[in-house]
Amino acid sequence: MYKKILLPTDGSERSRDAIRQGMAFAKWAGATVVGFHVIQPFSVSVFGQPVTSDVLPQNRYIEAVRHVGESLLAEIERAARDAGVPYSGSSIEAESPAMAIVAAAENEGCDLIIMASHGRGGLSGLLLGSQTIKVLAHCKIPVLVCR
Repeated sequence: MYKKILLPTDGSERSRDAIRQGMAFAKWAGATVVGFHVIQPFSVSVFGQPVTSDVLPQNRYIEAVRHVGESLLAEIERAARDAGVPYSGSSIEAESPAMAIVAAAENEGCDLIIMASHGRGGLSGLLLGSQTIKVLAHCKIPVLVCR
């Protein structure tokens, strides 16, 4: 039924839990997994106004977050290898993680996304927004949310 599953990660513990569950599901279903990580562009602002930073210059920021993304994808690759599940992975720089996840699922030909919910509710969820909710709202393929 499901042959190609997108497993997005932000490196959080909940995301790691969703990857573990997604890997078990992929093994059971005989599916391939696609690890995915979104690098958000460098942005420092105060009250909505851009601020330059000498503390962490943009080029060092991009280098650091790319390294983090590579290590997160390597975690998924190791889990896939340990489970005997076929794997591919990628990362992309994008303003909106949710829209990048939806686009990656479509571009990779995935038929399921398995991702974490950070459980933000109430005012926090309303103000901060939830990438999972945005994926659910914009995605045309099934999304399995792990809480």
